[in-house]
Amino acid sequence: MNLVIDIGNTLTKVALFENEALIHLHTYPVFNAADLPFYYKKHRIKKAIISSVGANPEKIVNHIRENEEGRALMLDHQTPLPFKVDYKTPETLGKDRLAAAAAAFHEFPGQNILVVDAGSCITYDVLTKDGTFQGGAISPGIRMRYNAMHTFTQKLPQLKPEEGAEITGKSTAECMHSGVLNAAVCETDGMIEKYLQRYDNLQVIMTGGDLIYFDKKLKNNIFARPKIVLKGLNIILENYFEN
Repeated sequence: MNLVIDIGNTLTKVALFENEALIHLHTYPVFNAADLPFYYKKHRIKKAIISSVGANPEKIVNHIRENEEGRALMLDHQTPLPFKVDYKTPETLGKDRLAAAAAAFHEFPGQNILVVDAGSCITYDVLTKDGTFQGGAISPGIRMRYNAMHTFTQKLPQLKPEEGAEITGKSTAECMHSGVLNAAVCETDGMIEKYLQRYDNLQVIMTGGDLIYFDKKLKNNIFARPKIVLKGLNIILENYFEN
């Protein structure tokens, strides 16, 4: 059994994998080393991987190594990956982007791949068919766009996303929903089109917490993979200890 801990900007996801199968997933507002015994006492965990986009997870890693007597990997830019990375600043590359790329490469080996992750930011990452991570683009996410309109204007309210925004709003709130949600879909379609023009036989995968606002609304065909980051972390963990 593998333990996968993904510490994001707002939530921490903790998953258990048996080989490649995801068998347990729980989300925490805050996760720390004191929560680990719950997993190690109930399951036969052989190894663990910890990924964090911000907070330092060193205490969690050390707890596993010292108290649980387990093998633990803290993902960073020096961790061996199942693909090459052609990126000018690998130390600044988001670990969630690397994990999603690992899962995409595993699912579509030998093909050009675009991974779109609709989270706090919307990221676009390309893996070419020779197994090279090329980089991509970063754009403000849906909630960031709502927050920006409220923060940088005096009268626009603080809103949360709602499904089914009409293109022509009849109130300030409806106009904001249209401007955020419909524009984000159009932007994503446009970015996908640009990558399709550059890379032949491109497989497009989309994931992220805001996937629901894009899935079935995009003109371009995509493979929706909501848990691809967790699956990618498990693949990186297996790759690390196998080698």
